[in-house]
Amino acid sequence: MNWRSERIWIELITGSRKISNFCWALFLLLGSLGFVLVGISSYLGIVKSFYGIASLFISSYLWCTISWNVGSGYDRFDTKEGIVYIFRWGFPGKNRRIFFRYLIKDIQSIKLG
Repeated sequence: MNWRSERIWIELITGSRKISNFCWALFLLLGSLGFVLVGISSYLGIVKSFYGIASLFISSYLWCTISWNVGSGYDRFDTKEGIVYIFRWGFPGKNRRIFFRYLIKDIQSIKLG
């Protein structure tokens, strides 16, 4: 959803809460649980258990980025003040809020998409 007036244009950024990220996180979670179960139930299933545990870590990373909504935010273009504001959410910690301000006259090009 974007909002636009005569002097201000706000573009909302989705971030990590996309349908594709949900699908990949769910796919990895189910696949890793399958590998762990097959590795536990078979004799010499150490390698399958290793792959299952490794993909559990990757899946948990994806679920954490989805829950923290990393990369989401907004871009605000204010033509009256001549300033562009860029705000994004990062990973938890001291620098979770990422905020930049630029003068429009200092910007050479903007790639939208």
